[in-house]
Amino acid sequence: MLGAVGFATKGLFAKKLYAHGWTFEAVQVTRMALALPLFWLWGWWRVGPVLFKAERTALLGALGAGLLCYYIGSMLDFYALTLIDASLERVLLFSYPSMVVIAHSAIYRRWPDRRVVLALSATYTGIIAVVSGFDLEIFRSNMKGALLVLLCATTTCTYFIASDRWTPRIGSATFTVWAMTSAGCCMFVHALLSHHARPPAIGPADLPYLLGLVGIATVFAMLMTAEGVRRLGAQRAAVVSTVGPPATILIAVPWLGERLNLAQWFGVALIIAGILVMELMRTSAAPAPPPGSR
Repeated sequence: MLGAVGFATKGLFAKKLYAHGWTFEAVQVTRMALALPLFWLWGWWRVGPVLFKAERTALLGALGAGLLCYYIGSMLDFYALTLIDASLERVLLFSYPSMVVIAHSAIYRRWPDRRVVLALSATYTGIIAVVSGFDLEIFRSNMKGALLVLLCATTTCTYFIASDRWTPRIGSATFTVWAMTSAGCCMFVHALLSHHARPPAIGPADLPYLLGLVGIATVFAMLMTAEGVRRLGAQRAAVVSTVGPPATILIAVPWLGERLNLAQWFGVALIIAGILVMELMRTSAAPAPPPGSR
């Protein structure tokens, strides 16, 4: 729960930095520059020199997954946060478990259980309600940002499928560290090529939000999640992680002044219900991804 709530604050800290004049690219690059050394320290503490002894094919899989999810996907996600509320972003991002179910069904050519089909129907009905509030004007204002978050959720789905394949060969710590390293290298190159990605001078007003984004919403959240998965198992931990979207909404209301209408709240409930059904029914054929993301 601590990990899920930590991830839930990501968009809130990012929104505050945007209000202080930071671009979404600069926020991402700075976040990665500060977080990556801490991930390496964690990985070295967990497995030591094994980090450098990874099987080549699995290592390439980790590097590719990190580039897709934590570079491309994260850039899409943080750009979306300039267009839509943090509350909507977190709810839409949690559509990725349903995407994992669909992907596994396609890969293994197994039609999902009828209850899973109902859960998927609830999830995507909820997405429509959250994005539109059953109001055409709300739909128009949220459409572009929502599509970007759903694309980001697709990259998250791909990451967990890759993790499911390669983690048994090299371990979760090694996979995570190299995935983050791949994303970090891409972001640093991005910063060299684009002046929009170069961080501004960090002012006193920026520092608390930047430290919160890196310390709470990234490193703390991922380490708490990793420990939670170790103690509970991936399936139970994934169910617990559904506190993330409502936590974002509850924090965003007083902090950012965000509001959802009744139809959007109905959509939130449908998405969370769909996630719970799918995670509770998940089997070893479709392993549950660790909660949270990015």
